[in-house]
Amino acid sequence: MITADFLVIGGGIIGLTAARELKKTYPGSKVVLIEKEPDCGLHASGRNSGVLHAGFYYTKDTMKAKFTREGNRALTEYCESRRIPVNRCGKLVVARNQSELASLRELLERGKTNGIELHEIPEAEARKIEPRVKTFGSALFSPTTSTVNPVQVMREMKNDAIREGIKVHTGVRYTGRNGKSVKTSAGDYQAAYHVNAAGLYADKIARDFGFSENYCLLPFKGIYLYSDEPPGSVRTNVYPVPDLGNPFLGVHFTVTSERKIKIGPTAIPAFWREQYGMLDNFSLTELMEIVAREFTLFLSSKFDFRRLALEEMKKYSRNYMVSLASSLLSGVNRDVFNRWARPGIRAQLVNTKEKRLEMDFVLEGDEGSMHVLNAVSPAFTCSMPFARHICAEIKKRINQERQ
Repeated sequence: MITADFLVIGGGIIGLTAARELKKTYPGSKVVLIEKEPDCGLHASGRNSGVLHAGFYYTKDTMKAKFTREGNRALTEYCESRRIPVNRCGKLVVARNQSELASLRELLERGKTNGIELHEIPEAEARKIEPRVKTFGSALFSPTTSTVNPVQVMREMKNDAIREGIKVHTGVRYTGRNGKSVKTSAGDYQAAYHVNAAGLYADKIARDFGFSENYCLLPFKGIYLYSDEPPGSVRTNVYPVPDLGNPFLGVHFTVTSERKIKIGPTAIPAFWREQYGMLDNFSLTELMEIVAREFTLFLSSKFDFRRLALEEMKKYSRNYMVSLASSLLSGVNRDVFNRWARPGIRAQLVNTKEKRLEMDFVLEGDEGSMHVLNAVSPAFTCSMPFARHICAEIKKRINQERQ
């Protein structure tokens, strides 16, 4: 049996930053992180867009609003200190018609409330930033939005964790709980405190500890489509005004840290947790569980799952994706969009009691365990301050137990 003071389950960006923060807070402790894959960051953390968000999408009472601005700064500084390229290209948010101007102004107000640098600019000024942009009347420009390569970030994060004395055990799959011990594919682990940052499986693991009573996971597949245009053909990220009633931002243009161009992502409902391809990682149990959940939401939900699902399924079509993107920029040629990127799966949490998608991060825990149940976008951007918050919550519960 392997023993530890803290056992972190999951080697994504949240698991690694939480482990590092625990080691910093409790320097003499033994922190062990287990990851079921042969390396860290092979799921959402290494497959995300790489965008460092500014923080103007989120209402002021949310953890997302609280941590995004600080996370953007902290992760930018981290990347620069490790010589990871950061493309400080900014972001334009454009309105496609008169009806979207109200939502554009709502985003501007959220940005002001959250202390984000954000500018409302006329069409002419938007075209100076990106000559091909299309917008109705005005646009928003976010100068602090940037892009990085998430694979490079994850590699450095893992190396830092190991240098700091954290034991990172890859190829170790959580299989269950046995009293105070955790069962894994490599034997039992026993820890004084458990941190569940398992992403796509966080809800299942949480239930083993008595949590996630009113939550379950609904996986959404995100896919980007790369352009063959030369680097620099688009200067800045270009996003539509999103539907503020759901957590997805719509098909947009992303300029990567290598200045390549991609459009996406999709938010297509998946039928099991790791359905990257047609039959990849197939699980009959998960298929039955998730399809039943989706059918229930299809019949009745507070966020119109039926419309969302049908709209997103159409994005399997390259032509449809390009047509959506063409509403944002002029000169969009379908023939240059030929390469699909690796898909990612968004571990989106559903509140089963209220039949709605959770918009914010969700934490549940007690004196023995903490469970990160909804670490979805912009969790990559927020990872450092979010990890400090997770650690502060753990410390509070440990201190309450000792009193």
